[in-house]
Amino acid sequence: MRNSLDIEGRPADTRVVVAMSGGVDSAVTAALLKAEGYDVVGVTLQLYDHGAATHRKGACCAGQDIHDARMVAGSIGIPHYVLDYESRFKAAVIDRFADSYVAGETPVPCVDCNQAIKFRDLLVTARDLGAKVLATGHYVASRALPGGGRALYRARDEERDQSYFLFATSQDICFVPTGRYADVIERLRPGAAAAGDIVDLSGRVLGRHPGIINFTVGQRRGLGIAAGEPLYVVRLDATNGRVVVGPREALRTTRVQLRDVNWIGDGSLDAVTAEGRHDVFVKVRSTRPPHPAWLMRGPAGVEVELADGEEGVAPGQACAFYDAGVGQARMLGGGFIRSAAPRSEIDAIAALRSAPSLLSPGIRDQGSVIKCQENS
Repeated sequence: MRNSLDIEGRPADTRVVVAMSGGVDSAVTAALLKAEGYDVVGVTLQLYDHGAATHRKGACCAGQDIHDARMVAGSIGIPHYVLDYESRFKAAVIDRFADSYVAGETPVPCVDCNQAIKFRDLLVTARDLGAKVLATGHYVASRALPGGGRALYRARDEERDQSYFLFATSQDICFVPTGRYADVIERLRPGAAAAGDIVDLSGRVLGRHPGIINFTVGQRRGLGIAAGEPLYVVRLDATNGRVVVGPREALRTTRVQLRDVNWIGDGSLDAVTAEGRHDVFVKVRSTRPPHPAWLMRGPAGVEVELADGEEGVAPGQACAFYDAGVGQARMLGGGFIRSAAPRSEIDAIAALRSAPSLLSPGIRDQGSVIKCQENS
């Protein structure tokens, strides 16, 4: 007989390890499973030196959160273990986060943490503890498929849906207690905040910046330059240490190349892309709804073409796939953005020329053309 977790066996004979972050969601998960009679074991990972995050609201797996998880476990009567994963977390998440920022990307460390720590290393630990199930407090739906197996779906409450982070949470970065990412990156990678030029789409120098790690694609405020029209960060040129700015029109991206693609829909990734473009809906930001797109195989790997384009798409971000744009859509997988191609920068420069106050006379006369490893 199958239990409420859709596996064989009585709840009392089914051990479940619950990843307890110290927050309300994982605490409720543990309490509900305990109330149903499952053999529940709470596990909390100490992921980083809590320090300033000890009493910070929204921090995860450090300081006060570990204390709270231990208290909750005691109150509902389940054993609780704290595992030291600091070195593993630093190597798999924090160092990759810093390297990604230095490379001019906009990383999503929550996804890295889920893939490398919570759903890989912790799953191994759960099995070592004799568990048949690993449970977390993420807001996402899980449903049985007609032919067997299960699939992930967006949560009923779209405002709290966390499926974007689970294609392989907190929107704050837990190991940056002050919220100042650049401070952490500079400490981990001394010299990463090297100053450089701020340039327009044609390469004209407009000013200086204190380091590309202080900027993200789509940023408008804090550029420190004066112009006749609003300018946005269009691209971060890590190789040359330049921040490239342009009009808002230059932010619209129509195609992205992906890396580390994980397909969890029906069939294989090769099969669904074999006949050309595959209709999907994608999210490139956790706060945006899924938008229509096409998934395909390009010369350099897996690509996504955005039907209506998206603004502020940057390398390093996650791109999640769904089968619908509204409601409790099924998650089909996702990957990380390797590169993003906006509308051609010739068109972007043309947009600049339509606002002559942004360009010097010499620039107005110039022409310029600037031009996902997958696991199926």
